[in-house]
Amino acid sequence: MRKIILVILSLFVGCFGLEIDKGSKLYQQHCATCHGVDRTGTVAPPLLPIFLKKFSEKKLIYIIKNGIPATQMPPFQNLSEEDIKSIISYIKTPVKINWSEDRITKSIQIKNLPSKNLGIKDIKNVVAVVERGKQKVWIMEGTKVLDKFDFKNVHGGLKFSPEFSFKTYNSSGWKIYIPSRDGWIGRYDLDKGRFYGKVRACVYLRNISLDRKGKYILASCWLPKSIVILDANNFKPVRFIKQKNLISAIYELYSNDKAVFTYRDKAVIGFLNIKDFSIEYKKINEPYEDFFIDPFEEYIVGTSRKGTRLNVYDIKKNKEIFSYSIEGMPHLASATFWYKNGKFFFGTHHIGKPYITIWQMYKWGFVKKVNIKGNGFFVRTHPTTPYLWTDNGKDKIVIVDKNDFSVKTVPTIKGKRVIHTEFSGDGNLAYVSLYNRDGAILIYDSITLKLLKKLPASIPIGKYNIVNKSRRYSPILLGREVFLTKCWGCHHQTQEAFAPSFRWIVNHRKKSLIISHIMNPEATYKQLGYKRNAMPRLNLSKEELKAILSYMMEFKDVKDK
Repeated sequence: MRKIILVILSLFVGCFGLEIDKGSKLYQQHCATCHGVDRTGTVAPPLLPIFLKKFSEKKLIYIIKNGIPATQMPPFQNLSEEDIKSIISYIKTPVKINWSEDRITKSIQIKNLPSKNLGIKDIKNVVAVVERGKQKVWIMEGTKVLDKFDFKNVHGGLKFSPEFSFKTYNSSGWKIYIPSRDGWIGRYDLDKGRFYGKVRACVYLRNISLDRKGKYILASCWLPKSIVILDANNFKPVRFIKQKNLISAIYELYSNDKAVFTYRDKAVIGFLNIKDFSIEYKKINEPYEDFFIDPFEEYIVGTSRKGTRLNVYDIKKNKEIFSYSIEGMPHLASATFWYKNGKFFFGTHHIGKPYITIWQMYKWGFVKKVNIKGNGFFVRTHPTTPYLWTDNGKDKIVIVDKNDFSVKTVPTIKGKRVIHTEFSGDGNLAYVSLYNRDGAILIYDSITLKLLKKLPASIPIGKYNIVNKSRRYSPILLGREVFLTKCWGCHHQTQEAFAPSFRWIVNHRKKSLIISHIMNPEATYKQLGYKRNAMPRLNLSKEELKAILSYMMEFKDVKDK
């Protein structure tokens, strides 16, 4: 009996091998020109199992036979169904990916397009919109679309160039880096109003980041498993760091020259030194498949898809200091932060669950589960709006009051799916996606909830703004909330009120003296030239002090418009 089974298996393997061999020859004859001889893609997407698993055999047969309208994919009516099935068997087989710095270099495409003036009034209010259905990226300011450009397989995760120097090279937000799942990274230069070019870092890309000076692009890749470091200016490869595990994501730190990454399948946190590209690993209790770094870059909040806990890792102490059991994996990459009544909070969705959860930060603890009556994905807020804006997979925007966590909804278009809110830098406008083939971008007044404009869009997804998507601005936004709570009665940001303006203070006093006066005004008022002290002791926490200082420093060397 065993011999019979072995004979049957050998015949099956042999027949399958013949089909694969036939499929390989047909692929090289009909498909390799566009999809690459090694199936990693050239002018067309890669044809590898990781990209094809969402397609049924019936769907693939239809695509190959009939092509895809409005694309470069032609119909292959001359191929029999048997031939097509052989090709499908071949493209669904695993393949060893050979990638190198040389292949990255050869992939670089610089467009040299003519420049144009987009008429941008405030870079901090620019919003980039991903329209997945048409594979385009929009550049917006206010309610106006300033430009659109094509980018194949765009999925989200856009990054703005960071702000690092007012005196030498101010790159704040004027370059946008766009990743695709199939490894391409493009750049759009807002100051020139044009698409600069693109480079292929790998075959399957997880996410990108930029170091705090905007010098390097940091790409986490799954095919091949690697961290790829590119020159952000010319796209040339700087370092190719092989990995043995799947990286969840990589994020830069704005406070020092490091980046942080975790793995989906290994219980460690990696700290990448940007100066020499060395990596230091720290053990944790379970892999962090999703995580965020807190606004002051002291903690990493992570969770595992297979686990049932939310964990907080103290970066300085190199250990987990908080863990809480919770149902449904928190979607921490989409969490949002705010400050209220002396406390810092974050809110997050949970995959597959009809609620969001509210957590207190720094004095870490679970606060509340808020039922939103549906499975959503994103939670967003801004100091300008009194609400948390979220979605629940339905056709209404879910609004959660930050004071009492009461819930209400804002109707959009019946039968459409609401997903992802983002705000303008000043927080006055809320951009909401209707995630449908015949969808739209809806623009609301973030306070009154009045719909201001509807822009037709095909499967619009993420929207990106440098203020709301850069951790460097997170303490500033929180500091604005601290200011409105603790300082508004006496100080104004730019004009003298009962006390000097923030602008005057940061341009006339040393930071150390500002800190001393905030923390102990009775001991410093004479040093500042006052005859008596009028400054109350605020008793700020460490985090409140960091937040208010971050906000104050935004007014250093700023002139009236």
